[in-house]
Amino acid sequence: MKALNIGRIIIKKRREKGMTQQDLADYIGVSKASVSKWETGQSYPDITFLPQLATLFNISIDELMGYEPQMSREDIRKLYLKLSADFASRPFDEVLACCRDIARKYFSCFPLLFQIGALLVNNCMVSGDQEKAREVLAEARELFIRVKKESDDAELIQLALYMEALCALMLGNPGEVIELLEGTSRKILSPEALLASAYQMVGKPTEAKSILQVSIYQHLVSLFGGLTDYLMHCADDPKQFDETIRRAESVAEAFALKKLHPSLLLRYYLTAAQGCMALGNPESALDILEKYTALATGDIYPLQLKGDDYFCLIDRWIEDLDLGSAMPRDEQIIRKSIADGVINNPAFTALADQNRFKRMVEKLKSKCLKDTER
Repeated sequence: MKALNIGRIIIKKRREKGMTQQDLADYIGVSKASVSKWETGQSYPDITFLPQLATLFNISIDELMGYEPQMSREDIRKLYLKLSADFASRPFDEVLACCRDIARKYFSCFPLLFQIGALLVNNCMVSGDQEKAREVLAEARELFIRVKKESDDAELIQLALYMEALCALMLGNPGEVIELLEGTSRKILSPEALLASAYQMVGKPTEAKSILQVSIYQHLVSLFGGLTDYLMHCADDPKQFDETIRRAESVAEAFALKKLHPSLLLRYYLTAAQGCMALGNPESALDILEKYTALATGDIYPLQLKGDDYFCLIDRWIEDLDLGSAMPRDEQIIRKSIADGVINNPAFTALADQNRFKRMVEKLKSKCLKDTER
């Protein structure tokens, strides 16, 4: 818990009300000198004055005292995972109310507020109500704005800005996204190579390799995600679409993404199949969807971040992430989303009568939805 800041709060609220120290002293029934000592931190108000001061300023006693409860990183992770599981097993409104209560209680714990916002974004569609989902996204956006404005953590501020823009995009406000992000992209000088060289020079080769493995892993995820996103914009250019497919699959094969990061590959398959449908190639779409189905119904669960024989020195880095190796949504919700990506995707409506497609739907229902029924 942070130190009490009652003096700072009294100054701020007194000035907001246009009161002098003497005005406040007369209201409470103390001397002006007493108020001055409160505001300079030389003494605190008597406990019996706290309700009177809180009422005058129309705030809670906790707010008056500058009480800012904080949660540790590990506690935030545990809470996120619990609430994520609750969204999969309890009534949506009940869990949402719990998230709101926690956000109010820890309104100055910015890492927690960020994670509550992320939780709402990741689970807003679980409500099954488009209007409610929009309301939840708007709530999440306000949390990210608060983090962006009030936090003193530069990295957290950047993440909050990105999530604010994501909320704006999901709410159908592309102009706001452009306003928020345009001009923020800059050339970034990666420090990993220098850091690795420094570790090598001081006789720490394992640390040097670990730094570079983490860098390669992060760039791999970014590269493959970028290729997947680029596919969405190539439906008007068959040649570019096919070349992007070729390069993406080469990357996936080279880094064994089926085992290393199957969720990344699933998103790619789904996007590629949708692109094939847009280009009028249903057979190619079916071929890709069969890969998607085979992966989605294979031995990939529980989904989690992990290394492999090549990325053998990234476990500590993963454990230090906000959620560790865990996914941002509960596995039941993830499995349902994976199945719905094919079964309830309007892009594949024209395939509904195809026997190949029907077999895939049945397999996805059997393997991905059997454990998600509530």
